[in-house]
Amino acid sequence: MAQVAVVHNTLDFQGGADAVCLATCEALSSDHEVTLFTLSETDLAVLADRFDADVDGIAVRTPPANGSIAKTLGRLAPWIGPQLAVRSVLVARYFRQHADAFDLAVSTANEFSFPGPSVQYVHYPQFHLYDLEDGDPGRLNPLWSRIAAPDRPDLQRATLLANSAWTAEVVAELYGVRPAVVAPPVDPIEEGLDWDDRQQGIVVVGRIAPDKRVLDAISLIDRLRDRGHDVHLHVVGSTPRSYRQYADRVAAAVDQRSYVDLERDVSRDRLETLLRTHRYGLNLKPDEHFGMSVAEYVSAGMIAFAPDGGGQRDILDGRPDRLFDSLAAAVDRIDTAITTDDRPSLRRDRFTRDQFKAAISTYVNQTLE
Repeated sequence: MAQVAVVHNTLDFQGGADAVCLATCEALSSDHEVTLFTLSETDLAVLADRFDADVDGIAVRTPPANGSIAKTLGRLAPWIGPQLAVRSVLVARYFRQHADAFDLAVSTANEFSFPGPSVQYVHYPQFHLYDLEDGDPGRLNPLWSRIAAPDRPDLQRATLLANSAWTAEVVAELYGVRPAVVAPPVDPIEEGLDWDDRQQGIVVVGRIAPDKRVLDAISLIDRLRDRGHDVHLHVVGSTPRSYRQYADRVAAAVDQRSYVDLERDVSRDRLETLLRTHRYGLNLKPDEHFGMSVAEYVSAGMIAFAPDGGGQRDILDGRPDRLFDSLAAAVDRIDTAITTDDRPSLRRDRFTRDQFKAAISTYVNQTLE
């Protein structure tokens, strides 16, 4: 049994990266002593309930003044821009003070320079984003990169993983090291209604944040109704402090429409109920690094639609009738699916939690050996 530190920059955004973190903690805790290092307002137990994860017995360590720092970063997000990198800098510095007590570090939130052996799971690089054509660095990313970014030898020594083939190519472009691909955990959602019994509605799941383009989803439902389709929309997601201003704009738009519902911070049971009972799932973020919500739509027996780029292309098998390159094209794809009464056909069990946990355990044990 080894002492394993799981390093995760924040649980506050409550998205796919956090599902990976919890599943990793769950996978490793049966064979090792696991301690989670993070900078978060969000309580681990609260998030575990949302992602249906068993993380009892996982110790959580946070930097001094954790709550105040997390709240301040959340409030400053509209002015300082993307903040995963700065949270990583702070968490990594805190972890280094305790690194000697651990046999292995496991990052579940992108690349780090660790003092010892490590397994690092990259959702998308967090440093040197100004070198990437599609990166969103923010003004301060060059500073965080100078302070804490790993170099190529750091990552050559690490066991490097990525959430999709697309992300692996981005990492290889940036660092010259190509990770192995381990898809995030997405179990099939069982007991869904038969297709004819499902509501002719669209569900959008994810952070209520600008990069998710939730306001575009509201525009999309307006256009579909203008074409004569009696469809409605459920927007379901978390509202991290960083995105409260945008979430207020979304709420204002929802209040003007009887056919759009906004549900924040719902339980896992409520989320799965929506996915079991509706026909269509929609993602609007271009170049999604993997697309947890897209995979969940498929796993629930829905027809999923997503932008034609990023890891979500793999989830949807590159199908042109499910992928789009503009909002107008998204409207056309869904219009066609409704008009022709198209049915789902993709496998629902491609990215199970058991597969993810087995892969993570294998890479961790190989690295420890």
